[in-house]
Amino acid sequence: MSYRIGSGVDFHQLKKGRELWIGGVNIPFEKGADGHSDADVLLHAICDALLGALALGDIGIHFPNTSEEFKDIRSTILLQRTIELIKQKGYSVVNIDSTICLQKPKIKEHTSKMRKVIADIVNISEDDVSIKATTTEEMGFVGKGKGIMAYATILLMKI
Repeated sequence: MSYRIGSGVDFHQLKKGRELWIGGVNIPFEKGADGHSDADVLLHAICDALLGALALGDIGIHFPNTSEEFKDIRSTILLQRTIELIKQKGYSVVNIDSTICLQKPKIKEHTSKMRKVIADIVNISEDDVSIKATTTEEMGFVGKGKGIMAYATILLMKI
């Protein structure tokens, strides 16, 4: 069997007047991630990890932020399209490990729903989707509440 590992990272500023989408779940908060799409950092990091595992470039190549087609698009759709690319190459996802970095809001009560959303799109068990969250102890742009970031590592298997 052939295995491939990919890693991805994404960053977005937090701004008032935007909804906060993380892992395909709308999180009630006074600020949301700013971006061309819904700016879901977790799903963007996962897309980049998937694409990177097969040397297919990055999310910006496949879904450019200069295209009106992707303006305000839900990142769940971007993940679905990325999974289609992975399947076309003859691979499937084994597991996903991810970390979200943000000072506020606390997201622990939302991670099980995020895991379900991601597992359903990727067609794996929720037990194969790990979502961790951490603060930066009030350091840097994340710690000052100005931004959010996410990391993801994935394992693909040739089908």
